[in-house]
Amino acid sequence: MPPAEPPGGAPGILTTADGVPLAVALSRSRRRARRQALLLVLPLLLFVLVTFIVPIGQMLHRSVYNPGFADNMPQVSAWFAANPRGADPDEAAFGALAADLTAAAEARTIGIVGTRMNYDVPGTRSLFTATGRKLRDGLQPPFRAALLDIDDDWGAPDLWAAMRNASTAYTSGFYLAALDRARDNDGNVIRAPQERQVYVMLFMRTFWLSALITGLTFLLGFPVAHLLATLPLRRSNLLMILVLLPFWTSLLVRTSAWIVLLQQQGVINDLLVWLGVVADGARLPMIYNQAGTIIAMTHVLLPFMILPLYSVMRTINPSYVRAARSLGATSWTAFRRIYFPQTLPGLGAGALLVFILAVGYYITPALVGGSSGQLISNMIAMHMTETLNWSMAAALASLLLAGVLILYWVYDQLVGIDKLKLG
Repeated sequence: MPPAEPPGGAPGILTTADGVPLAVALSRSRRRARRQALLLVLPLLLFVLVTFIVPIGQMLHRSVYNPGFADNMPQVSAWFAANPRGADPDEAAFGALAADLTAAAEARTIGIVGTRMNYDVPGTRSLFTATGRKLRDGLQPPFRAALLDIDDDWGAPDLWAAMRNASTAYTSGFYLAALDRARDNDGNVIRAPQERQVYVMLFMRTFWLSALITGLTFLLGFPVAHLLATLPLRRSNLLMILVLLPFWTSLLVRTSAWIVLLQQQGVINDLLVWLGVVADGARLPMIYNQAGTIIAMTHVLLPFMILPLYSVMRTINPSYVRAARSLGATSWTAFRRIYFPQTLPGLGAGALLVFILAVGYYITPALVGGSSGQLISNMIAMHMTETLNWSMAAALASLLLAGVLILYWVYDQLVGIDKLKLG
């Protein structure tokens, strides 16, 4: 006898109670679950998009886009576009320059032009603004002689090369400057003058001090995390409160406290003088230098190393070490070969977290670092708030972001991001 046909469906096809094929019903259910999950995470996605992705995109765009010269000097920009690099400015070029300077002065945008040019050739903002004021009544040809009569700097090849580089809104000049590079009059990339080579040094100092601070937090934090994981619960809770106490204190207050402690007439130097370690006239300079930056940032970032280490250590079974000891291993061998390898996920997470935070730190180096303890973040803040060179700040921030992403990729290749444990 042939098998009975399932009710409401074709032979051999499983259906639901209402006659819908089971595969179709499961597919609908999966689609419905995906839609519900998307709706649940949509607010978070929108928040990340608005507060993180869009600002980073704007920063990357701003690092290569600065229309301050191109938008306000259209005629001389057109002359640059029509003539190859290396061509000497002729009377037509000076006529276009004079017309643009006059129009910019009347539109009161000459300051924007001068500021843009001042980024590439320091001191030229006053040249543009002063010339603009003199041109409000007009300028009679020959324009070359008239402009040179106003100021001889208008004939400088460096100035015309800089104006050519600024004649397009999109430029790589800010990234070149962030790497202590520049373009010569022929457009070739060369090293910047010695007095302007500062950014590479700051990048190297930032990464070096961040690595040093990461190592110090590990040396100080590993024993504390081990105590937290092995002490009885009552004592470990008390120690955990002491670890978390800095989070309940303002960062500004903690940094100011280090100023009081580390200054030459401060508590630590007074104690060293009282103990006879140093003479009163040879007090240690521990503030407003790299030493102050290292000490204060190590204290601030220490909990970020302790907590990931503790979260991993508390899951390690102590019987592993006891078993190694019972098999003849020394305490050092048991620690090195059994216990320490199991803490690597917490160590990697803590090191990555501390290093990334240290790379971008601003307040502490600004308060206690002095001239030798400033990091690249302080230079970015200076361009944002003082020089108002946002394109340069964006280029520096983009390079810093690229360095952090490379570090993240290296960590993933060496350790594996899937092994990272923050808690």
